[in-house]
Amino acid sequence: RSIVSAMDQDGLADFLRRRRAALTPDDVGLPPGQRRRTSGLRREEVATLAHMSTDFYTRLEQRRGNRPSEATAAALARALRLTPDERDHLYRLAGHTAPPRAFRTDHPSPALLRILGQLSATPAQITNDLGMTLVQNPLAVALLGDQTKHTGLNRALVHRWFTGAGDDRARHAPGEHDALSRSYVANLRAVLGRAPDDPEARALVDALLEGSPEFAALWAEHEVAVRSGQRKTIVHPTVGTMALDCQVLTAENLTECLVVFTAAPGSDAAERLKLLAVVGDASFAAG
Repeated sequence: RSIVSAMDQDGLADFLRRRRAALTPDDVGLPPGQRRRTSGLRREEVATLAHMSTDFYTRLEQRRGNRPSEATAAALARALRLTPDERDHLYRLAGHTAPPRAFRTDHPSPALLRILGQLSATPAQITNDLGMTLVQNPLAVALLGDQTKHTGLNRALVHRWFTGAGDDRARHAPGEHDALSRSYVANLRAVLGRAPDDPEARALVDALLEGSPEFAALWAEHEVAVRSGQRKTIVHPTVGTMALDCQVLTAENLTECLVVFTAAPGSDAAERLKLLAVVGDASFAAG
């Protein structure tokens, strides 16, 4: 992992002092000890928790220490009980690139599953950053079909989209296909940029570069954007066409997201979603 900037010695010293002052011995499992003159942990306590010398830690707080290594930054983050955002900030102050928070898994986080379980009146599903659908609620299956049945590279929506392996394009208005293609490619570029050695992302890109001239042309344009939300016109053979807002909510694990489709209250699309909840995906299932 490469160093991206110079160490911010003043900023690091101030951040360490303030985080140390915000902790109590009880926060880190230490006994209260003798009466303290000031609130917070002592420097030697932080040094012990981070498995480093008190002198080294003291120099950091006094703006005269050498740049801590990435391993030392990680140890300080653990000792000071930093949140993920605070940890990333510490790395940047030390002049390092923060390690990725992402760990791709086929098992959605319990928190996202609980939220999905509460969304019965609107289509919603949990996907990973490669567009592989991990779980759908019944209304999402009715709207988009069962996206969890695919195997291999076809698990990724972007692969099905550019190779025609599924009916995904048929479920979206033709006038929006170009914009969706760009969005899917830009998102995949962002995923690979975040972790260039990611074998799953690299295999997906390589397969699409070889198998889809459309993908290859868009990839060459080097657009980068993490998907967050957009309006999509869904074409359903039973209930008809409906304009839905597609919102992507990212979890702390950056490879997980909750995708929710909503319709404006009182709109034609809202009425069609109500009808879809009744008729389900009978037409696609029959086909």
